[in-house]
Amino acid sequence: MTDDAVNGDDAVNGRGGADGPEGPDGVDGPDAARDGSRQEPRSQDSLRAFGAVVKSFRHRAGLTQEELAPLVRYSVPTVASIEQGRRFPPLDFIEAAEDALDAFGTLRGAARHLSRQKGLANWFRQWAQLEAEAISLSTYECRLIPGLLQTEAYARTLFANQLPPLDDDQIEAQWAARSERQRLLRERPNTAFSFILEEHLFLRRMGGAEVTRELIGHVLELAQLRNVEIQVMPLVREAHAGLDGPMRLVESPDNRRVAYCEGQESGQLISDAKVVSMLQMRYARMRSQALSLEDSLSLLQRMRGAL
Repeated sequence: MTDDAVNGDDAVNGRGGADGPEGPDGVDGPDAARDGSRQEPRSQDSLRAFGAVVKSFRHRAGLTQEELAPLVRYSVPTVASIEQGRRFPPLDFIEAAEDALDAFGTLRGAARHLSRQKGLANWFRQWAQLEAEAISLSTYECRLIPGLLQTEAYARTLFANQLPPLDDDQIEAQWAARSERQRLLRERPNTAFSFILEEHLFLRRMGGAEVTRELIGHVLELAQLRNVEIQVMPLVREAHAGLDGPMRLVESPDNRRVAYCEGQESGQLISDAKVVSMLQMRYARMRSQALSLEDSLSLLQRMRGAL
């Protein structure tokens, strides 16, 4: 992973966002395991082409896959999957391979032309893979319920509010991708998920009272999972460490930490250690400012009862 923020100015088809109405969520979800131990994404021409470039430079360097793997800090099966076009290359793989193979920027250039699912922005695809491999994921949201926690009715309400409007096929594809991504919560029981949600997200009643009642019930159900913690930031709060907006923090299996921040039509991956540390400090302060786990669930139960 480089120390530079990866900006979202190359979004595909003008779509951005992870969880909102325009969110692509075209993620391969839990299939994007670091060591290639689960099912890989379907081969695509651009992935095969990128893999061929990696293989060519590896041969030029006189390295086997077994010799390249420790240089890029990935397993041999993962290197093989990338060379065969069965695995989308993570950002840090591209950077490490550039250095290890002395590729003159060729791999970085080739990576910019990799095809993705329709509507999927480059910056979100990178984040989604980090999210799918994470050993911990922390999310603060003040705009909408995070995609991992959304119900189908709530998500479809967001899709229906998208401008310019989405057609039926786009909405179906977006929900299918989001639903697939939600499997992370149950299929990765050893990953710690932490969410801090503003109280007003539930008070807004997006989609109406019935949609909100179902949403709160769904959030309460997910909060019973041992690997999921949900806290509510109360509506009235005299001090708040999250005034600069939403954030997500992820810890990788090798204990690297990356952050992700998102705007309306852009996203930014941040691996600069100083910036990530600052965001972690803010998130830790917000955890102390939000309601406790027990009080958060109690508040949600009362809000559901009032609908």
